[in-house]
Amino acid sequence: MLFQTQIDLKMRVITKVKEMQKVADELRKEGKIIGVVPTMGYLHEGHLSLIRIAKEKSDVVITTIFVNPLQFAPNEDYDKYPRDLERDVKLAQSAGCDIIFHPSVEEMYPENFLTYVEVEKLTKVLEGEFRPTHFRGVTTVVAKLFNITKPHIAVFGQKDAQQALIIKQMVRDLNFDIEIIVAPIVRESDGLAMSSRNVYLSESERKDATVLYQSLKLAEKLIEESERNSGVIISKMEELIKSKPTAKIDYIAIVDPNTLEKVENLSEGKEYLIALAVRIGSTRLIDNTLVKI
Repeated sequence: MLFQTQIDLKMRVITKVKEMQKVADELRKEGKIIGVVPTMGYLHEGHLSLIRIAKEKSDVVITTIFVNPLQFAPNEDYDKYPRDLERDVKLAQSAGCDIIFHPSVEEMYPENFLTYVEVEKLTKVLEGEFRPTHFRGVTTVVAKLFNITKPHIAVFGQKDAQQALIIKQMVRDLNFDIEIIVAPIVRESDGLAMSSRNVYLSESERKDATVLYQSLKLAEKLIEESERNSGVIISKMEELIKSKPTAKIDYIAIVDPNTLEKVENLSEGKEYLIALAVRIGSTRLIDNTLVKI
């Protein structure tokens, strides 16, 4: 009961793996349902929505804050990725978080670390084509975080649709006894999907970035108007995105949401994932929508 009193008064920040495992064990012995929200920090309303969902579904919410070097390629933005723990603690607590787990890189990957978790097939397409080592880093760190925080429930965001699908596959294949909840995308008033990387955008780039959402809405409209050819839909999306001077497309794809296999012609009664990655200036943004016909 001392532990419960402590978190009622002040949210705990835990930095050591063994301490976090001990606290998780104690909570489980007390019969508490643990919910975890894995993040890389610099929290925004999208993250806070995940914490609130975890709070509804569990007794104790653990938010992990760890900028994971394994999921960044050498030419990516690991060093400049935004970090502000003090801000994150306040925001997480306001959303109902009870514990923050904030380990160091050395704590997560000690000397002679040699073990990785890799999901096949789903990791080779879309993001995997452009970031070939990314998902191995994601699955390895999430597996470790699950073993450290010992949750009953874990909440991820639909904005990272491919990541959520891969985590579900890993949980199923490796028999993690964890329920995975995928929460809706949270957007700014102009439609831009909330992302920690949005802070990189200049004022003009920020305006151009709304074209990702606009292109997804265009795709939805075309499908509603009975367009069923993926090539036609993607071509019109490309045309719209290329109208913005700072935009450079990495990919646009219409895929089966369960297998990520590309679909050429859409069929009635089925659901499709429309996903894209676009560089606005030097900032790479992703977005998606699910469409059911």
